[in-house]
Order: sequence, then structure tokens, then C-alpha cells
Amino acid sequence: MKVDMGGGAAVVGALRALAALRAPVRALGIVPLTENMPGGRAMRPGDVLRSSSGKTVEVVNTDAEGRLILGDGLWYARELGATHLVDIATLTGACVVALGRGASGLFARPDDWAARVREAGVLAGERCWPMPLFDDYFEQMKSETADMTNTGGRAAGAITAALFLKQFAGDLPWAHLDIAGTAWADEPKPWQARGATGVGVRTLAELALAYCR
Repeated sequence: MKVDMGGGAAVVGALRALAALRAPVRALGIVPLTENMPGGRAMRPGDVLRSSSGKTVEVVNTDAEGRLILGDGLWYARELGATHLVDIATLTGACVVALGRGASGLFARPDDWAARVREAGVLAGERCWPMPLFDDYFEQMKSETADMTNTGGRAAGAITAALFLKQFAGDLPWAHLDIAGTAWADEPKPWQARGATGVGVRTLAELALAYCR
């Protein structure tokens, strides 16, 4: 759980950093939270859930639960008037397979927004690598009973997870940072201790500060 909450912690940390720096920018942070515990009201394979946006999701994998609340978080940010969106989460083991522990996965559109997020990461010393968002991958999440399933299977798992979130971003510039491989360090390095790395805090803060310059 210390790893799984890394994305939410990064958002809180970035807002704290901007406040400490007295940055003259309006930054909105949404941290969707839920208790991930078994119980009589837990979701089951085959359940169809209605998201806050009205889109319906068929549960085919109960372990792909984080993206469900992230989708609602993106929708809520739009409702509150956000003009640009960045979500960050330890979302998929597939991203660790693709990029290892050395870089976060960056999924974004349009290209100029993707470039700005990546540049912020470079300036912050937090590497992220652009990944594709080809729409045909969304075919893996087709459902006969809902608008989509909550996972597209093992193949291209990081991409299909990002495409799931894209459905809730509307037409706004949007970026998704998958930090599953970078949020935790199993071994200490000269520049960081073992444990939580705080990845994303500096990137998000740098991205917001770019609007002040």
C-alpha cells in the first residue's frame, strides 16, 4: 500500500511544494481515495459500474481498481474548471516490464502538452519516456454489456490502462504518468534512500511553475 499510494502522495507533495514556494499559479489537486478491502459490497467480476461521468465499466479484473477512481478524479477536475490535466499513478506492472525502474511512462495528448510535461520532468531530474496512445488498442477493452471493460488483458497493459483513463479526460490537454516502476527504490542510490522516491513531486511542481515564468 505504501507503493500504491505513490501517485496520490505525489499530488499532495507537489501542492505542498507550490505553497511553500508561494507560486503565483492556481493549481488544482484531486486525490481520489478508497479503502481497498474485501467485504460484502466489494466489486466482483462481471459487475457493471457507472462512473461519475456516466460511462459504464464492466469489471473483468478486480485488481484493476485504481483506474476506476482515477477516471472519476479526471472527470471531477474538469467539473471544477481545470484547463490542463495530469494524472499520476503506480498504475501497471506492465509499465515496469516496458521501462524497468529507470523511467516513468508518459502517455499524453496533444503533442505540445506531452512535450511540456516531458521537459518539466527533465528539468526536475525525473525521467519519463513517451509511450503510444494508438486508438486501436482500445479494441481490447470492448464490452458487450458496458461502454468498456476495466482492463484490456496482459498485452500492452500499460497502453490500454492509459486509454481507459483517456476516456475521462474529455477534450482537454491530458497526460498520464505511470510511476509503477519509479515510485519505490528497493536499493539505496547515491542520490536517494531506499523506499519511497517521491517521484512526480518535482515534475508536477516544475510544470506548474512553468506558467509563472
